[in-house]
Amino acid sequence: MHKAQSVTIDDVIKIAKLASLNILPEEEKKFAEQFSQAVEVVNELNEIDTKGIPETYQVTNLVNITRDDVVDHSRVLSQELALSQAKKTHSGFFVVSRVIDSTEEI
Repeated sequence: MHKAQSVTIDDVIKIAKLASLNILPEEEKKFAEQFSQAVEVVNELNEIDTKGIPETYQVTNLVNITRDDVVDHSRVLSQELALSQAKKTHSGFFVVSRVIDSTEEI
């Protein structure tokens, strides 16, 4: 049997800091209760006797249900056709607006 654990408000503050989350003081108690409930569920799962149960990564017993990766030449677009409706192109490529400012730190 596993020892009952509860998540304290100090734990919530530490978790929020590690996750770079800003939480309001009035949310701390609510999150502590919710985290504690999650821990209780995990503890209940840990109490289930799984001895003699084989490990499995899936339960449907399906084997390789994906299609073969073959080229369908009837669906291949020429570069010219693919670029024909583009607003702007350059040297055979699409030209799009910058999404990320190169001076911005990531």
